Amino acid sequence: MTDEAAEVPEEAPAEAAADEAAAPEAAVPEAAVPEAAASAAPAAAPAASAPSAEEEESSSSRRRGKKVVEAEGVAHVQATFNNTLITIADNAGNTVVWGSAGKAGFKGSKKSTPFAATVAAEQCGREAVAMGVRRVNVRVQGPGSGRESAIQALSAAGLHIKSIQDVTPLPHNGCRPPKKRRV
Repeated sequence: MTDEAAEVPEEAPAEAAADEAAAPEAAVPEAAVPEAAASAAPAAAPAASAPSAEEEESSSSRRRGKKVVEAEGVAHVQATFNNTLITIADNAGNTVVWGSAGKAGFKGSKKSTPFAATVAAEQCGREAVAMGVRRVNVRVQGPGSGRESAIQALSAAGLHIKSIQDVTPLPHNGCRPPKKRRV
């Protein structure tokens, strides 16, 4: 009973504040209207902003956990000289999970190592298996050092690799290369 008695006084001032906010123009002189509006606005603002923040958190976590994906997908491994990016998508091309050496916690020149590519691909592969992906076709692009180690890590994470394809773009003598260095 003490809890119910404590709740009743809290509701009554809120209702009174709502009544004051609804009719400040009719009962209060013009000089006091800004003060009444200023006092009513802070009372309404926290109540309105608190549920929206909770709704955003619950919707983003809800969306992540309930994502339904196909058992088959495509793993894109982009191995540059500075980083290794792994993206696992479904067959329609929609990204399911992604990871990189930088996202895995490596910074600077450590991102370009094969070990960083292994850690990033393992994290990405585990997330994909948790989402429901079982088989992937791997497409590797770029000259980086993390190419092979990323593929091995995807396999170690529990993904069945159906095929490996190199999709590195090669010019057919397109742009003129920069002049030779004189050392």
